[in-house]
Amino acid sequence: MYKRINLLTIALVLLLIVSCKKKPEAEITDLEVEEKVSENWISLFNGKDLDGWTPKIKGYDFGDNIHNTFRVEDGVIKVSYDGYDGMFKDRYGHLFYKTPYSNYILKIQYRFTGDQIEDGAGWATRNSGVMIHSEDPKNMAKDQSFPLSIEVQMLGGITEGVSRSTANLCTPGTNVVMDGELITDHCTNSNSETYYGDEWVNLEVEVHSDSLIIHKINGKEVLRYSKPQYGGADMDDYSAEYKSKIGQAIKGGYFSLQSESHPTEFRNIELLEL
Repeated sequence: MYKRINLLTIALVLLLIVSCKKKPEAEITDLEVEEKVSENWISLFNGKDLDGWTPKIKGYDFGDNIHNTFRVEDGVIKVSYDGYDGMFKDRYGHLFYKTPYSNYILKIQYRFTGDQIEDGAGWATRNSGVMIHSEDPKNMAKDQSFPLSIEVQMLGGITEGVSRSTANLCTPGTNVVMDGELITDHCTNSNSETYYGDEWVNLEVEVHSDSLIIHKINGKEVLRYSKPQYGGADMDDYSAEYKSKIGQAIKGGYFSLQSESHPTEFRNIELLEL
């Protein structure tokens, strides 16, 4: 009888040892899954040219890259105004990626360089953005300044010691819900730090269709909101079709990089579909 008890005890001990050995294997398997997910990131910019990207600049047809505003140099997308004869004249531009998305994480590195072009608006100094959930650029009016969209606004510090957050929210032709409240203000600041000079900043936008959108800077969440929808005080800037949709959810769309009168650079543009 004692022999049987000893054998049973030994068997239980061996079973516990085997179980303990399997835990690290399970953890490794989880890491492998995460690695496989990371392999699904795709690069949207080849570092050589604007393949897959098309500009729409106010006053011009879709595809007309006036004065070579958007260009690729030194492996980055540059927004430049050296061909504008010193005057911007409100020629706001957007460089659209070819494919619309609904659920994804978008990563972009950006920085501001040089000086703003003469006659650029004061608010546009060190100001750019990535427009998400955007209307089809082919449907934009020729003289339309901004696509109906959700803007993840990028701002750079101007005066040392004066805070100026980045990865803010602006809403051309749209509204969102934040903390259960419908937000109708055109822009809402994030809680990010201020970034001065020409340093590169890491922007990440996590988009879950019409349910949740999160802004991150250098890996830290700085803003979140939900229920993007048609609306806003500037709806007169958009077509009757969109006016008829006020209050309806926006589930996805195109995204674009802005040209707002201050030289800006973008690189390492990657996307992970969720």
